[in-house]
Amino acid sequence: MKTVPLAELVEYLDTYLRIREVADDPAALNGLQVECQAPIARIVAAVDASQATIDRVRAEAPAPGGTTLILVHHGLYWDGNLPATGRRYRRLRALIEGDIALYSAHLPLDLHPELGNNVLLARALQLDIQGWFGLYRGTAIGVRGRLPQPEHRDALVNRLAAVLKGPASEITVIPGGPATVERIGIITGAASRELSAAREAGVDTYITGEGPHHSYFDAMESGMNLIFGGHYRTERFGVEALAHHLGERYGLPWAFHDHPTGL
Repeated sequence: MKTVPLAELVEYLDTYLRIREVADDPAALNGLQVECQAPIARIVAAVDASQATIDRVRAEAPAPGGTTLILVHHGLYWDGNLPATGRRYRRLRALIEGDIALYSAHLPLDLHPELGNNVLLARALQLDIQGWFGLYRGTAIGVRGRLPQPEHRDALVNRLAAVLKGPASEITVIPGGPATVERIGIITGAASRELSAAREAGVDTYITGEGPHHSYFDAMESGMNLIFGGHYRTERFGVEALAHHLGERYGLPWAFHDHPTGL
C-alpha cells in the first residue's frame, strides 16, 4: 500500500490552507497538533478531535506499512494551555500509543475559497457567490450571494435541511426579515455576532450554526432573517472535502467519521 511522509503532507496543507497567514484564535493551534513516526497510509476526516473520533480510528484495522492522519476542524486545545491531565491526557495518550497524527484547520478551512465550509455550503444551496463579508482580525470570513430566483423563507429552510442531512425541525429560524428571500450570507459555526456585518453587506437572510439568546432580538430588531443550522452540521463540509482532495492528490484512501453533537 502506498504511504506518504507526514512532513510532505503537512507542508502541502500548511501552504494550501495558508495556515501561517490566516489569523485565528490562539487556542485553535492550526496545523499539525500531534505527529507520528510511521508514514501516512490513510486519512480520516472528522469535525472534532474527540475521544470518540480517536478511539474509532484506533479500533479500525491499522494501515499496512503506515498509519493514519486525522484531519479535524476543531482541534485538541480549545480549553487553553492546560496540563496534560484528564480528557486531554486520554486523548493524547491514545494518539501517541496508536502512532496517529492529528492536523487541525479552523478559520483557514472556514474561509478557504475552494474547500471552505462557507463556500461549500453556499454552493450546495445553489447561491451565485458575489463577495465576502465579516472581518475577523482583518480577514473577511463570510460569503454572500444570490439565489437563482427569490423563494419563500420556508423553502430555503427545507433545502438547507436537505443539504445538512437532517430534519427541518432541527433548524432554528428567527424571522426578522422578509418572507421572500434572495440575498444570503453564510458563516458556519458560532458566528451570530456577524449579523450586523451581514446586514451591512446587503443580505436579507443570514445563515450560521448557532448563537446566544440575544440573537433573537438582534435579528428581529434589525429586520434580518437569522437561521441556525447547527454548529456541527454546518461545519462537516470542509474537512470531508479536504480529506477527499488530499486523498486524490496523494493516492491515499480516506474516510469521514461522523460524530454529530446535536448542537
